Amino acid sequence: MPKLTFIEHTGREHVVEAAAGQSVMQAAIDHMVPGIIAECGGSCACATCHGYIEGAWSEKLPAMEEGENGMLDGSPYREASSRLTCQVTVTAELDGLVIRLPKSQY
Repeated sequence: MPKLTFIEHTGREHVVEAAAGQSVMQAAIDHMVPGIIAECGGSCACATCHGYIEGAWSEKLPAMEEGENGMLDGSPYREASSRLTCQVTVTAELDGLVIRLPKSQY
């Protein structure tokens, strides 16, 4: 199973195992990672699963779709590396993925 590392705004790390095919958001929820709220349950209707995908990892992800981009436009903490974790599907190639979390989802 691929391992993902979530890094809270405080620097605290959470390494979790994720099943291929599930969303990064669901992996965080399954392991109770603080900082991922996921109010809409993964339907890309809010931005409360916002995370930052750094460097080469972002190149391994499919391009952001218009709906995700629009949701992120409402986030006060958007950065160039921002993604909604509900829109990122875990694959074997993402083993080792690092996701930094914003100081707040609101």
